[in-house]
Amino acid sequence: MLLVSPGQASDKAAAPALIEHLQPGRDLVADRGYDARAILDLVAARGGQAHIPTQRDRKHQRSVPPELYRERNLVERFFNRMKHFRRIATRFDKLSRNYLAALHLVGSRLWLRHYESVT
Repeated sequence: MLLVSPGQASDKAAAPALIEHLQPGRDLVADRGYDARAILDLVAARGGQAHIPTQRDRKHQRSVPPELYRERNLVERFFNRMKHFRRIATRFDKLSRNYLAALHLVGSRLWLRHYESVT
């Protein structure tokens, strides 16, 4: 699922809307930017487990299995590939619905490219 949020808003503000679409009992892997008690509680309420490393300034540090945390790399590379498209990188569209449509088109194109190389 893709969600467009205001540029000045924190990524944490969009997290509850994304977690609503998470299937019950599924785990969530995220980076340090999503380290908030509210996000951890939302995932736990849906029966999942959040694998989010803690901010460095916290007293109690949570550990995340390194092999699981490396899986985040797939998502990071996907968004990096999306930014190779000029329309996405510069956000020419004024309306968020048009920008979201462009994100879906580019995502579909990247998925098809990957699917063709696998088969």
